Amino acid sequence: MANQDWFDKDFYKSLGVASDASDSDIKKAYRRLAKDLHPDKNPGDANAEQRFKEVSEAYSVLSDAEQRKEYDAVRTMSHGGARFTAGSGPAGGFSDDVFSGFFGRQSGRQAGGGSNISIEDLLSGAFGNGAGGGFGQSPRVGSDVEASTSLTFRQAVEGDTVTLRRGDGSTVTARVPAGVKDGQKIRLRGRGNPGPAGNGDLILTVNVEPHPLFGRSGDDLTITVPVTFAEAALGANIAVPTFDGSTVTVKLPPGTPSGRVLRVKGKGVQRKDGTAGYLLVTVSVAVPQKLDSAAREAVEALAAATAGDDPRAGLFAQARQA
Repeated sequence: MANQDWFDKDFYKSLGVASDASDSDIKKAYRRLAKDLHPDKNPGDANAEQRFKEVSEAYSVLSDAEQRKEYDAVRTMSHGGARFTAGSGPAGGFSDDVFSGFFGRQSGRQAGGGSNISIEDLLSGAFGNGAGGGFGQSPRVGSDVEASTSLTFRQAVEGDTVTLRRGDGSTVTARVPAGVKDGQKIRLRGRGNPGPAGNGDLILTVNVEPHPLFGRSGDDLTITVPVTFAEAALGANIAVPTFDGSTVTVKLPPGTPSGRVLRVKGKGVQRKDGTAGYLLVTVSVAVPQKLDSAAREAVEALAAATAGDDPRAGLFAQARQA
């Protein structure tokens, strides 16, 4: 639901993007700014902290299709898109089309063009600030709050507790479950704004930083491991690091090509049922950059022994096929 203070904020300007920017451009701009302005990178810098809050709020709205649509409508009104014509509408001269189109048709309109609806009623209906009592409404829970946080790859895989700072300076501690994915939204019940009938929810968008070695595919973790030509050709047992810090031995069959993926059970992301995904090991055959005389002779002997083998046989014939 839209917030009334959206009238005074330019979220596109906060992120440094155009109003017609794509979702991808908005995400890239946010990630760049959040990385530069993060409080951990700018300890004690009040200006950077304030900009970080503005950027986070802007991204939480513009990254949500429904909220962005509402914000654009609010922005159009605040920049002259909605016209208020004196004497042409009910009770104060507001155009009926403006509010019926943006806020929805309101009940209680009197016959003959009069109205007992005030601008406060319209705004409270539009922005969710009604607290009960008006027009027979029941007490409402507080509004939901959108926020975002950046996690390390390890925090996302293993789960962690994060502390979020509200606009008023107060903090909220939230437990992020193990296995969250980049861009995933987590709904934390009762952590939003307070209201007469209880607190709203906190909807947290998670942005995951890349890991220098491991990647992720669903519940599987991925890693690329270099092997020598001899290991790939003759077969070998190779040691592979795992995400939990241990080491597993993976059997490399003779004749393993570069790019072959080997699976290690139970070394992926922990699932809710207690099981874990796979560790997917991609083999990359390393080519020596320098050869001494003995190594060169050995390679030349191998080349001579396998001279009749053509790994590209049939390649050109396939290329000519329709």
